[in-house]
Amino acid sequence: MLNTHVDYRVSVAYVGAVLKYLGITPTFPLLLSLYYREDPIPFVVTSVVMVGSGFLLERIDSGGELGKREAFLLVSLAWLVVPIAGTVPYLVAGTGTVAQPVNALFESMSGFTTTGATVLGDISVDTHGHAMLMWRQLTQWLGGMGILVLMVAILPELSVGGAQVVNQESPGLALEKLTPRIRETARALWGIYAAFTLLAALVYYALHLFGLAPNMDLYNAVAHALTTLPTGGFSPEARSVEAFSPAVQWAVMVFMIIAGTNFALFWYVLKGEPRRLVENSEFRSYLFAMGGFGLLITATLFAGVGLAQTPANVGVIPGNPENALRQGLFQVIAIVTTTGYASMDFNTWDASAQTILLFAFFLGGSAGSAAGSVKIVRWVLVKKAIDRSFFTSIHPEAVRPIRLDQKAVDENTVRDVFVFVLLFLGLFSVSTMFLYLDSFRTPEVTMSGLEAMSVAIATLGNIGPGFGIVGPMNSFLSFTPEAKLYMIFLMWIGRLEVFSVLIVLTPSFWRR
Repeated sequence: MLNTHVDYRVSVAYVGAVLKYLGITPTFPLLLSLYYREDPIPFVVTSVVMVGSGFLLERIDSGGELGKREAFLLVSLAWLVVPIAGTVPYLVAGTGTVAQPVNALFESMSGFTTTGATVLGDISVDTHGHAMLMWRQLTQWLGGMGILVLMVAILPELSVGGAQVVNQESPGLALEKLTPRIRETARALWGIYAAFTLLAALVYYALHLFGLAPNMDLYNAVAHALTTLPTGGFSPEARSVEAFSPAVQWAVMVFMIIAGTNFALFWYVLKGEPRRLVENSEFRSYLFAMGGFGLLITATLFAGVGLAQTPANVGVIPGNPENALRQGLFQVIAIVTTTGYASMDFNTWDASAQTILLFAFFLGGSAGSAAGSVKIVRWVLVKKAIDRSFFTSIHPEAVRPIRLDQKAVDENTVRDVFVFVLLFLGLFSVSTMFLYLDSFRTPEVTMSGLEAMSVAIATLGNIGPGFGIVGPMNSFLSFTPEAKLYMIFLMWIGRLEVFSVLIVLTPSFWRR
């Protein structure tokens, strides 16, 4: 028997419980397949595999308690095993580029981690069917607020130790406990998340009914709502949101902003405390960052200086204020919130506009939202820490705690923020170099340094599209299997904020 301080059997058993309950979710695309007279077998098989595997893994349970180390292991394993199970529909259907195992895992991991990067060679219902493309949308919605947050909300056995599990999975510094019991907090967050998803679907479809969005039918309305709120970005349309009218694009912007906001703030609004939203320093910084970058790109598009001289530059009309504002704001909001939708192909922008957008890749949305990347709150704390360092250099006797919304931030939290940012930037740098060098192995992949950086941050930050061959209207299909496996790893650790996975991979985690 391993001389380990981790009761891995408890973690594995909980992973089984997660799989067993998620085995219900293929029912939705299964019903769609029957409605559209498509093959239901991939979803029947998926449900059987998930439920059956879940029951088998549950039998491994040792009866022990879910401690801190077991929570780390549970979160890391669940976010690896669930995407593996998510490949079953693609493999059973055997249609298109996702019939190949590495591609299927890439698409599934990109879905559940809400990255939005794709290896589908042809995104159309004619090739894959309505039900399969809806499964792709559904994976993002399930991963958005957190698979394990959902499990804590519905599984009584996860009430004990649930706080540790939720904090390891939730993006940001730590999940704010809204109610005395973590299970009630999880239910509240998922309730708000589901309500906004329903509202988005209704708004999108209403635009269709009022004649403002001819092709935003009910199927598209539901499909895009399922990937807006989780900041996912998958679309059953090959041209993403560019395929829809300006009215739809403005509506999507509003819901992307909501999706990148700390959902705890909406809880306070519902409880009659709207001031908590408007006075929140992270929320104000979040809006300021999107507004600043958005207006900067808007100005370049309005003047026409940010456009490459190419006939492919459809979508931008230099000198048209509404058009420039819509395109500039949409792309910045989509990148900052890590949604990854596109209202036009920003590959047609020149290097100056793309470089501005690249900086936005590193911002991220709010803590407690579905957004990825570094997160605005971390940059706020980094700035405050730098300001304090300057102040104490001038006044060495001064004691000046870092405050966030009038509350002193623990020094351990400040230290962890700097460690995370340095680790994130280090991984980004190493990944850029690896992916750039790997591109020389295949003639189909030619990348500049800027494009290689965008590939690394797009996957590590769970953003989705990048520049060049991985632009918003292109795919990640051309990369080697080894590069795709590495990007799958980046999406996995990026969704769990790097620490949760890397800690499990250290030898000290397993020692007594």
